[in-house]
Parts: sequence; structure tokens; C-alpha cells
Amino acid sequence: MANIPDDIFFEGIAAVNARWKAKEFSAVELARAFADRLERVGPRYNALALSLREPAIRKAKDLDDERKRERFRGPLQAVPFAVKDLLAVKGHPTTWGAKPYAGQVFDYTATVVERLVKTGGLLMGKLAMVELAGGPSYRYAAASLQGPGLNPWDRTRWSGGSSSGSGAAVAAGLVPFALGSETSGSILTPASFCGVTGLRPTYGLVSRYGAMALSWTLDKIGPLARSAEDCGIVLQAISGGDSDDPGSAGKSFYYAPQFSRAMKDITIGYAPVDFTDWPDPDARPALQKALEDIKALGVQVKETRLPDFPYGAILGTILGAEAASIFEELVQSGKVDTLADQRQIAGLKAAMDIPARDYLKAMRIRSLVQDAFRQLLADVDVLVTPSRMSIAGKVADPLDRGSGATRPRPQDRGMSSAIPAGNLAGLPALSMPCGFANDMPLGISLVGRPFTESTLIAMGREYQTRTDWHKRRPPVQG
Repeated sequence: MANIPDDIFFEGIAAVNARWKAKEFSAVELARAFADRLERVGPRYNALALSLREPAIRKAKDLDDERKRERFRGPLQAVPFAVKDLLAVKGHPTTWGAKPYAGQVFDYTATVVERLVKTGGLLMGKLAMVELAGGPSYRYAAASLQGPGLNPWDRTRWSGGSSSGSGAAVAAGLVPFALGSETSGSILTPASFCGVTGLRPTYGLVSRYGAMALSWTLDKIGPLARSAEDCGIVLQAISGGDSDDPGSAGKSFYYAPQFSRAMKDITIGYAPVDFTDWPDPDARPALQKALEDIKALGVQVKETRLPDFPYGAILGTILGAEAASIFEELVQSGKVDTLADQRQIAGLKAAMDIPARDYLKAMRIRSLVQDAFRQLLADVDVLVTPSRMSIAGKVADPLDRGSGATRPRPQDRGMSSAIPAGNLAGLPALSMPCGFANDMPLGISLVGRPFTESTLIAMGREYQTRTDWHKRRPPVQG
């Protein structure tokens, strides 16, 4: 086998593909090297749910044959990737991170996985996740079949939920990119905590067929990767209409950076309090510097704040009611009691009693939220806010007693509720690494109108050409 250089594990998608095309190594050699790393280092972070070494090597042989015939499909060809374990892969376990489903095997493959494989991507494995994607609530990072997601920057800290394995795998160089899912923060949070770039697509842009449902009207699937550019490449491959997903918007995304809007034509909105009062004190300098770097891109700037709604309560009611319907059999059979987290168990049981009138009222208020965002985003193109207000917490700490829990909340809420608000409105968001506090990564998020991923990615690319936070590597790489 060729000696695969260590730097390949932290290369972006285009670079890995280009080096394979240049015959620096074969796809088989690449697959074996990434499988070795995934199996050796993945368990160190509780990131690996299932290795798919042998199927990947078989696929890699076909790709090397294609290279001999000069049949090149695009930038994802021969690039290894892995997916969150809520995505079905035919004939292999799909556990949803939960003990009751540990032996579950489907006879079909999720649409997004099929689309990536069709482009020539190498599916290396399935990644750990918080059980049942965290819904409707959980209290400890250990709520996972593989144990708590450990952060590659500091294994005493959490890698973030519920896409814990996806965030850790990209940060640790186990795969160039991974798929995660978000219902309320499960792409943006691990991206921020692990120092990688994560894209939450517009609701309906990416098919969820073959993915575990947690909330039919909130769930979204998206990439965690090295850079905004890599997120754009992956999004082009996985987006598009799908008749098997009733929530599909029937739209596609094409990554064409040459047609991006000029930065001077983009207006950003931000709330100063998000960078001065809401974050942990240690995080404020890096987040404030990130905001100044965003402003320096040449964009127009406007101060703003989110419309005044109880975003958390609205989202919690919708998620809880839909999750109760989805997991009704789990609760009624009593198997729910085998889950790892007591709050998760109690939350699912309690959700069974949410009245229909409360769910319908929440959905009506949600329509008002969407209208309010249409008005807000008529004046600005992109909202800028910290992805999270703190670094990753300690693995053993209860999630409701994390950093900032004892500090008084600022009276001005600014855009501190951007995650539940953006998910209720179905808006796309891009989280990028933007600095460190106490040697742990921080992230800054760009939030846009529906189906404006191209603008977010263009801003992200420009920001990442002027900064190198997305190129930083954890100190222990293994």
C-alpha cells in the first residue's frame, strides 16, 4: 500500500479528489487508510457507530477502474465520508443511537447516502449520535449507545449533540466530511464546539427519506466539513426534490461560486448584545473579533434583533407532539425505559399528553414567526450571531447547568434565540470556526432567507480566505 501522508486526513474535498486524480494514491489505498484511522481513532472520541470498511474498499476498486478509463464524475469522487447513524444503509444496522433499536436493519438506503455514493463518494462508516437525535429532551452527554461524544480538542469536553460523532469525526480528521441532522441545533452546535464548518440547509431542500424522523416539520440533513466551500460541494450532491419525502421542496442547489453576489451588495444584520453581554466573558474577545472580520468583508451593516416570540416554547411543543406520535409504540411498549437518559424517557412519556389544541396553537404562532422573519429579512440579507455563546461544556456536567447558567440574562435578547427561531422558520444557517476561548473552538453563524445557501457560502468562503480558523487542528491527532 502507498504511504498515505498524514496531511490527507485534514485536506478539503477538492484537494483529496485532485490528489487521487493525479495518481498520488489509489482509491483503495485511500479507503484503507481512512478505515484504519476511523477504526483506530474513532472510538477514542466515541464517534464511531459502525465501520463499513469492506463495502468501501469494493467501491474504491470500481473508482480506480473509472480513473483508468478517465471517467471523472466530479469533486466528490473517491472522497471518503461518513454519516450520522440515523441514516439508513441497506443491510447494515441503523441504531438511531438508542438501545431499543440496536439491532435495527433496513432493506433500503437513505436518499442522501445514495446521492453521495452516486457521485463517487466513499462511505466509510456510520457515526455516533445522541439517542433518538435528542428529542424531545435529554440532560447528559452520555445519552448515546456509544457513550458521550468526546471533543477532539479536549476529551473531557462534549463534542455537541445530537450529531456528536459527525462533529468529532471531521475535527479529528477521521473523514473529510460527514452528514448530520438538525431539528434544533444539532448541526450548528457540534460544528461550533468541534471547530468545523456546518451547514443547516433550508427546510425541504434536502431529502430526509431513509432518515429517522424526530419532527416531520423541523428535521433537516446537512454537512459538517472543513470549509464553507466543502459544504457547498456536498450540498449540491445531496439537495434536490424527492417524491419519497413529503416535506421535499422540490428544489436543487448548484454550487457556482463564480456567480456569487459581491460582498458590497450584501447587508448583514446583527445585535451588539450578542457579542458583548450574552457570551461567556472568556468567549467575547474572539466573537467580537469575528464580527469585525465579517464587517471587513465589505458588506453593509445594520443593527437588528429577532422578533419577540417565545421560540423555545413553540419549538418544544411542536417537537414534543410530533416525537410522541413518531415514538408512540416505543413508549406504549415500555421499551422507552431502556433509553440511557432519564430526562429523555420522561420527556417522551410527557409528550404523549400534549393536547392537540396546544400543538395547533404552536403551529399557528409558528406561521406568525415565519411572517415576522420575512419582514426582518426584507431589510437585511444575512443575520450574524454566535453559533453558541460558550465553548463546549464538560462531558459529565448536566446540560442545563452549563456555562452561563448562573449568570443573569441580559434584558435585551438580541438574537440569542437564533437556533430555535431559525429552525421554526426553516432558514438556512452556516456555522464557521472563528477563534478560541480557553483553547476550545468557537463558531459564528450566518443565517439567511430560505434557499439562499449560495449567499451564506459565498460569505463563508470570503471569510475563510481571510482567516485560518477552519485550518486549525486538534493538538492530539492520533
